[in-house]
Amino acid sequence: MKKSILSLASVMLFAFAANAQKVEFEEYDLKNGLHVILHQDNSAPVVTVNVMYHVGAKDEENGKTGMAHFYEHLLFTGTKNIERGKWSEIQSARGGTGNASTDWDRTNYYQTYPSNELKLALWMESERMLHPIIDQKAVDTQNEVVKEEKRQRMDNAPYGKVIYGDVYNEIFDKHNYGRPMIGYIKDLDAAKLEEFQAFYNKWYMPNNAVLVVAGDFDKAEAKTWVKDYFASIPKREAPKREKIVEPIRTKEKRVKVYDANIQLPLVGMGFITPSFKERDAKVLDVISTILSNGKSSRLYKKLVDDKKMALQAFSFSRPLEDYSVYLIGSILAQGADKDELIKEIDDEIVKLQTELISDEDLQKVRNKFENQFVASNSNVQGIAATLAREYLLGGDTNRINNELDIINSITKEEIREAAKKYLAKNKRVVMDYLPESQKK
Repeated sequence: MKKSILSLASVMLFAFAANAQKVEFEEYDLKNGLHVILHQDNSAPVVTVNVMYHVGAKDEENGKTGMAHFYEHLLFTGTKNIERGKWSEIQSARGGTGNASTDWDRTNYYQTYPSNELKLALWMESERMLHPIIDQKAVDTQNEVVKEEKRQRMDNAPYGKVIYGDVYNEIFDKHNYGRPMIGYIKDLDAAKLEEFQAFYNKWYMPNNAVLVVAGDFDKAEAKTWVKDYFASIPKREAPKREKIVEPIRTKEKRVKVYDANIQLPLVGMGFITPSFKERDAKVLDVISTILSNGKSSRLYKKLVDDKKMALQAFSFSRPLEDYSVYLIGSILAQGADKDELIKEIDDEIVKLQTELISDEDLQKVRNKFENQFVASNSNVQGIAATLAREYLLGGDTNRINNELDIINSITKEEIREAAKKYLAKNKRVVMDYLPESQKK
């Protein structure tokens, strides 16, 4: 079976590359509010079914954190018609794979199969939406799984608090993005079964989700199965959420974070930046590429190659629905001076704020984004996830086809102005990420 899964993945990776430049799709709504997106590509005999729910860590109540991520695990337990513990076994037996992910804005489930198993994939996702097993046994079992994941990914992983956003509480003062995405284990331990059930009833409904079918299938047949399995799922009152407005920072904040799993300090700068839907978010992505994408990038070349002050340099945005988080930083080399390293980073930011980048650098950035776009849309899993995200969080499915146009229209002047506006010293949080041994 392992061989067949690898073969399936290989087919997905290579067969779609030639058709990745423009993504064709059809979309419509069922009467119960479920939005459906169909992307047909018959170049390889595989199909992905992706269901994304508009609920994430930001939607949790105080004292009841971790529910969104918990459901990512819980909904693999089984359903009324899928025996407990048999979900993955069914997938593997039919040549498929599947997984899920959670962030602060959404929870996403997907399955990929040989194309003749589309009916099975749709039925399983309809079962997950309508008939999941949410009992005490399932909750107790998954609670241990979630704890182990937290230990592996954050508690015991070097720099895990930065990678998985556990330091966002230092960046956000009011917004729920400041909570750890995985939640607080003490909240999950204290939660009662009826609270888990209430979370499902509040958020898991067809009118709070999008269903994407991408790959090799017959449209008429797919529409019939979608109707058969999903149209009868009851629509419920849509959950109401109020956007939490984060105050604009006007003074630099400095904090210390300790990690028992590291030997070398990391210096990080965190900024609150616009929603991924905004044009300026793309401009900041361009700035990230200039600063740290590849060994010829400004920060890497200066800090790692030339001055030998750092082992690694990075800058990237965590794209989110209400705001994004922009991080710039570096892992210090042995004996490097932290304040000197911050000064060198600041010098590069000032250059972006005061000087226009060259035509050559701008073209290099555009080339990199084109390569990234092709890579992300070279398989049906990637296309399905992007279509779901752009509809559910971006508000426009066709954003999938507009990204390169936006990147290619960004000017050198916009880059300079965005660096001034969002990367100012008085708007940042500077984090000293230190070994636990340095804690006094």
